[in-house]
Amino acid sequence: MPREYDIRSAFVSAIKQDPVRGQVVSAADFVRELEKVNHHWSLRQANEWIKFYQRSFRDYTDHEGENKVYFMMNMGGVR
Repeated sequence: MPREYDIRSAFVSAIKQDPVRGQVVSAADFVRELEKVNHHWSLRQANEWIKFYQRSFRDYTDHEGENKVYFMMNMGGVR
């Protein structure tokens, strides 16, 4: 059974280090981590959650589609 508190831990697990942008996360990586904890979300749902709950992450996607890529701005943190 999916648990709400697993969402944040899945997000943290999806964060990768990028040499140019610092900490980055893609919607596809987030969805993949969510599936490991029994949450089955679409890319659109993942993007909406990131935009609403992770205000220190900004979209810097350079392609079309729902697989958005976000980077952490300044000294922001994961909420």
